[in-house]
Amino acid sequence: MASLKPEHLSFTTTSRTHLRPLGVTIDDSLLTETKSTQKRKLSQKRKTLSGSFSTGSHLSPWPTYISDQTILHNRKPCSDDYQKRAGSWQQQPLGTTKPRYLEQLENYLRKELLLLDLGTDSAQELRLQPYREIFEFFIEDFKTYKPLLSSIKNAYEVMLAHQREKIRALEPLKAKLVTVNEDCNERILAMRAEERYEISMLKKEKMNLLKLIDKKNEEKISLQSEVNESNVVTKLRKNLAEEYLHYLSERDARKILIADLNELRYQREDMSLAQYPGIWGEDPVKLTVALKMARQDLTRMQMELNTMKANFGDVVPRRDFEMQEKTNKDLQEQLDSLKDDYEEVRKEHEMLLQLHMSTLRERDQFYAELQEIQRTSTPRPDWSKCEDVVAGGQDRWHVLAEGKNSDQLVDVLLEEIGEGLLREKDFFPGLGYGESIPAFLQFDGIVENKKPTKKDVVNILKDAWKERIAEEQKEKFSDFFFNFLERRFGPSDAMAWAYTIFEYIKLFHSNEVMSQFYAVLMGKRKESVYIKQKETIAQLLKEMTHADSQNEGLLTMEQLSTVLRSTFPFKKDEKIQELMEAGGWHPSSSNADLVNYRLLFMEDEEGQSVPFLQKLWEQYLNEKDEYLYELKQELGLELHDKVTLPKLHEALMTIDPSLDKQTLNGYLSQAFQFPVTELPEEGEEKEEGTVIQLQTALEQLQMSDVRRMGPREQEPAT
Repeated sequence: MASLKPEHLSFTTTSRTHLRPLGVTIDDSLLTETKSTQKRKLSQKRKTLSGSFSTGSHLSPWPTYISDQTILHNRKPCSDDYQKRAGSWQQQPLGTTKPRYLEQLENYLRKELLLLDLGTDSAQELRLQPYREIFEFFIEDFKTYKPLLSSIKNAYEVMLAHQREKIRALEPLKAKLVTVNEDCNERILAMRAEERYEISMLKKEKMNLLKLIDKKNEEKISLQSEVNESNVVTKLRKNLAEEYLHYLSERDARKILIADLNELRYQREDMSLAQYPGIWGEDPVKLTVALKMARQDLTRMQMELNTMKANFGDVVPRRDFEMQEKTNKDLQEQLDSLKDDYEEVRKEHEMLLQLHMSTLRERDQFYAELQEIQRTSTPRPDWSKCEDVVAGGQDRWHVLAEGKNSDQLVDVLLEEIGEGLLREKDFFPGLGYGESIPAFLQFDGIVENKKPTKKDVVNILKDAWKERIAEEQKEKFSDFFFNFLERRFGPSDAMAWAYTIFEYIKLFHSNEVMSQFYAVLMGKRKESVYIKQKETIAQLLKEMTHADSQNEGLLTMEQLSTVLRSTFPFKKDEKIQELMEAGGWHPSSSNADLVNYRLLFMEDEEGQSVPFLQKLWEQYLNEKDEYLYELKQELGLELHDKVTLPKLHEALMTIDPSLDKQTLNGYLSQAFQFPVTELPEEGEEKEEGTVIQLQTALEQLQMSDVRRMGPREQEPAT
């Protein structure tokens, strides 16, 4: 076989019988077997193909002009082009038939390609397998060219393996390229949004600066007009002085002219007397002497007049002098006042500059601290995440979170969580009979959880308050509460309801009815505080109803302000304004705007009042704190110091002179914790219990209903 060439090969007719079984035995499993198995099968196939050669036959010639038709193109055997070529082969004359070995290889290749599934992703890889096998046949059969063909095959295999590794290495880079492209697009969009925001801010700043420039131009024009007016006034004053000097010289010239005219008249009379001496019937010598003396007197007077003019020509009249002196004095006083004001303003300006510099330093320090806190601190909670957790969804969470800070939102969230836990409990464990346990909770064993709604609890508490206010015999509040539950639910369920209501009012601090009832029940606040607050609200509603002459439920803002000032005469203007804003008034609204005052006293089904009543209660607590702080400042003591009853009495009368005796005794009784009847009279001193720690006294007054009865008298200014 080493010396044979392809064109010298020929096949016998018996080789056709071996070709059909060969195509039948080849299937898809050849692609997945190991290399040794593939070599073994290839050797068997090669033996099968070589068995079909006729050793005794001679080689048939192969025309060179058909060589272009024997090339196996990369087409499916079932395609139309393949059928046309097959038909063209069949039409060739018998003298130009292909060698048998070539026909068997082509048939084997067609069958292998037909058996492949070309619809998968690895179809191209599988398509190479039959060609590899054909090439292996050539390598094994042509021993002379086996090294060259093997090296060619190995070179192609190495290159294919290298290309596969290269493609496999580039696949992650493709995914990374897609990710980097998305990140770059997001950054570009973010940068564009930031640029748009900066452009909008710069436009706003430009508009503000243009407005500022217009305002400065207007101020410049106004100042220019003032400067022009001052220049006109100066010019008029100068002209007035010139005219004054001119008229003064004219007056002096007129007086001199009058004197000259008088002198001429006197000379004319003397001449007439000399011509007619007998007219007057007197002695001419005597008249001449009299005339001479008169002339001397005239000359002397004229000299004195000239002297007076020379000496007092620039002297003004006394009346004008006094008027000018008074004006000068007033102007001097104004100048001194302006100098003092200027000095004060200058000092204040220096102080403000120092304060400004210190504020700038503090601002820089706070900004640095803020940056450090923002860098190191945890982010603020995203309260919107609670919308899907709280029962009621987004709408109910918005209602619960409206107007509350983070601390209050935590309380709301704890209340919602606690309410869910309470509803999951079926029983409460009894607290026993200890001394620290309230009387209405003393029980051993398990108590049933009645699981009421918040509305039910609020209604029960309101009914309890109504019965408490209406009863005549005032018993202890905790005993009254348990007796009320026994009367309402029976002795068997009273303890269960006591535990259930206690757990609810202990949990819901944000509910006004529950929190106030809990404070009174646990002794943290006197029940008189709640009763007095309800009386104040009722009185305020009565005053508004009285002001509503038409009984329409509407009041103007001016009427609302008048009613508030008359009901709370000691509240400051800013407190009244806060109440009006809580009632719906805005600084931009008119006094003629109407408000439905009945809506200011409404409560929802869970006992939560409107913002107006909440602001009223908040102001009451703040005013009580201010009152007690003023009392502590008046005493001048520390919290751990002792205070006597007379000293506390004197301090209360100092900060609130309008206190009547009954109210004052009530405050002292609450502070020192003994009945009003045991208070000492004026000038007396109680032997025991008249000294108490200041902190204890203030805590007792904080629990009670303490409020100002009148304004504090202002000390005279020194």
